[in-house]
Amino acid sequence: MVLLRRMLGEALRRRRQDQHRTLREVSSAARVSLGYLSEIERGQKEASSELLAAICAALGVRLADLLREVSDDLELAEFAAGGSARVGGPMAGMAPMAAMAARGGGTSTAVVERAA
Repeated sequence: MVLLRRMLGEALRRRRQDQHRTLREVSSAARVSLGYLSEIERGQKEASSELLAAICAALGVRLADLLREVSDDLELAEFAAGGSARVGGPMAGMAPMAAMAARGGGTSTAVVERAA
């Protein structure tokens, strides 16, 4: 099973690191504790929509863009886990790695867990 909180955390961490910013800088700008932001980035805590919006604002990223990125990553992870690709959308019909390259991203480190 793909965990959405982990994928959101990974996307937030990528954005923060791409900007060469520290957890301390972003947590201060978003008005969230450093420890809590770290737990969100590691996929250990679920962030509310209000908190996600605050973190995105601190990063200068539109929430819609972050969610679109996570949606694309989720599709690739589900495909890799043996799920089927969706019929429509901008990445439809593309091989997973081609879709990732088209999005401009590298390989995802998304954690794919299967239910026991």
